[in-house]
Amino acid sequence: MLRDGKYGVIQHHMDTRLGRHFGVDFGNPDFVAYAESFGVRGHRVERADQLLPTLRSSLQSDGPSLIDCPIDYRENEKLGQALGEVICRG
Repeated sequence: MLRDGKYGVIQHHMDTRLGRHFGVDFGNPDFVAYAESFGVRGHRVERADQLLPTLRSSLQSDGPSLIDCPIDYRENEKLGQALGEVICRG
């Protein structure tokens, strides 16, 4: 699951189009504890270098797993610019 603690995509569009945002921030429950309360293995990733080992561990284990992974939708703009540069070169 991807966690950003807000409606990040909506915030990005509001910031881009309106120059400001409102009503998009909220808190999240502890998704790892929530998953574990249902008997599901829960993992929390805090850094990019933790994602692959956590994903491998989850896929090798029996039963379902939940990986709580923070995201920042502001990175989409950087990705879009980089992809645009690659596409425009070709």
